[in-house]
Amino acid sequence: MKVHHLNCGTMNMRSYPMVAHVLCVETDRSGVVLVDTGFGLRDIEDPVGRIGFMRHVIRPVLDPEETAVRQVQRLGLKPEDVRHIVVTHLDFDHVGGLADFPHAEVHTTAAEVLGAVRAPTRRERLRYQAAQWAHGPLFVEHGADGEGWRGFPAAQELTDIAPGIVLVPMPGHSRGHTGVAVDTGERWLLHCGDAFYHWGTLDGRTQVPVPVRLMERAAAHRHRLLLENQERLAELHRRGDPDLRIISAHDPADLEECRGQAVASGGTGARRTDSHG
Repeated sequence: MKVHHLNCGTMNMRSYPMVAHVLCVETDRSGVVLVDTGFGLRDIEDPVGRIGFMRHVIRPVLDPEETAVRQVQRLGLKPEDVRHIVVTHLDFDHVGGLADFPHAEVHTTAAEVLGAVRAPTRRERLRYQAAQWAHGPLFVEHGADGEGWRGFPAAQELTDIAPGIVLVPMPGHSRGHTGVAVDTGERWLLHCGDAFYHWGTLDGRTQVPVPVRLMERAAAHRHRLLLENQERLAELHRRGDPDLRIISAHDPADLEECRGQAVASGGTGARRTDSHG
C-alpha cells in the first residue's frame, strides 16, 4: 500500500502549534482509504457552526488547499476514489472533512459512535460537533472483540477494506478512541490520533509544555485509561521495533519526518506538489 502523509489542518495554538496529520492510503482492493480527515471545506465556510468556541483556542488556518479533498485531487486521484475513511475518533479536528467524501464508509468503534452520535452524555454533547455528520455518512461500527497487537488488546484487522489496516483501540481521550495501524509492506505505521499530544509523553526526555498537559487532561473522557494507553505506547517507543513507526496526529516535526522517510523509501511516497501536500 502506498501511503501519503498530509497536513489537513494547521493550528496556531500559542503554547503548541499543531497540524492534523492524515494518512491517504492507496490500496489494491478498496481504492483510497483515509485515516482521519482533518478540517474540511464546510468548516471553512462555517467555522462558527462547525468548530464553535474552540476555534479561538486552536486558531486553525482553515485554508481550502489544506483540506483532504483538495490534496487528494492534487495527488491525481478523484474524491470518489475515497471509498473508506477510518477515523481515530469523532472530534471536529479529525472528522471535519467527512462531508467532502459523502459516499465513503466511515469506520470507527461502536463505543465512539455511541458517545458522539447515538447516546452522548451532557459532556459529550458539548464536546462533539454534530454538524460534521449532519450529511448522513454511513458509519461502520466495530465492536470490542479482537486479538492482541503489540501489547494492545482487542485489535481488529479491517479485512473488508484491505489486509493490513488494523483498529487498535486506545480509549481514554474519548470513549471509543482508537489508533489505526497500516502495513505498508516495509513497516507498520501506527497513527495514534489523540492518544498523546506531545512526544515528551513517550520519550520521557522532552518536557511536555504545561498547557499541553492541562489540555490533554481537560479533553480526556477517562484520564486513567488515557495514561494506561500512553504507557503502552511509551513501552513500544522504548523497544524501538524497526518495523514500526508511531505517528503523532498533531506534531509538525513528526509529519515532516514521516514525509522525508516516505520519500527516501520510495515505497510510501508522499508526492508533494506544493507546500501543503
